[in-house]
Amino acid sequence: MTILRQPTRAGVRDAAAKVAAVVPPTPLFVVEIHGVSVAFKAECLQPIGAFKLRGAWHRLTAIEPAQRGKGVVAFSSGNHAQGVAWAARRLEMPATIVMPADAPKAKREGTLALGAEVVSYDRATESREKIAARLAEARGAVLVPSFDDPWVIEGQGSAGIEAAAQMAVRGLGTPSRVLVPCGGGGLAAGLTLALPEATITVVEPEGWDDMRRSLEAGWIEPVGESPPPTACDALQTLRVSMLTFDVLSRRGATGVAVSEAEIRTAQRWAAEKLRLVVEPGGAVGLAAILAGKVPVEPGLFW
Repeated sequence: MTILRQPTRAGVRDAAAKVAAVVPPTPLFVVEIHGVSVAFKAECLQPIGAFKLRGAWHRLTAIEPAQRGKGVVAFSSGNHAQGVAWAARRLEMPATIVMPADAPKAKREGTLALGAEVVSYDRATESREKIAARLAEARGAVLVPSFDDPWVIEGQGSAGIEAAAQMAVRGLGTPSRVLVPCGGGGLAAGLTLALPEATITVVEPEGWDDMRRSLEAGWIEPVGESPPPTACDALQTLRVSMLTFDVLSRRGATGVAVSEAEIRTAQRWAAEKLRLVVEPGGAVGLAAILAGKVPVEPGLFW
């Protein structure tokens, strides 16, 4: 895909204003861990259950009105799919989503309920990118990747603008360290632009920690052959993009990996302490904190 521009902090601020006009801020929970106040941004309480509607809304509203009638095509295992479907329905645009046949049933049904067409593919033998590109070309639709797009990155970063404002109101200062779940890196790159003073740490499931390895190596390292099974369906990206990698590497971001057992522990903790039902991919940042894989600092944002 040809990127016509780079994501910017100004773009993130524009996205934050656009998102604020259509959905209320998600709650910010603050709890003490080892005597330190830690802030948790509850994006699981978005209308689709994930932050992905932010990037989708920013991207689709940037499409010229004359082009909108031809619709959009996206590929996703579920959260980006629902985000695009949600935005497309509000804008009265056709949406087609390429989803793996083994995508979670709830996410597939949620995407269909939002009015999108779903095209299934075999994750092991077919390329979702190629299928989506062919569909978009045949229909004259706009292709909306889940992370390899400057508008999508900026839209995801709006969560950081929102969280910083909420922390300031509560007298917590600015986020000093950001722990962020990472699949392709769209949210992580967006938060990096939104919060330029924060230390960024991406968190991935063990065996799927290609962004961590890429940042350590200085070049993109794909996921290895036969990666282990993971409950984090939202974080199963085989290769990150140069766009997200470049934003994160220029800021000196680092990464950590967490085990499936640590993720389950984090999900239980979120349910007990925050009364939140968090999907596995959304619990990896908390898992890193509870497992002691990152230092607990004032203003930590997950």
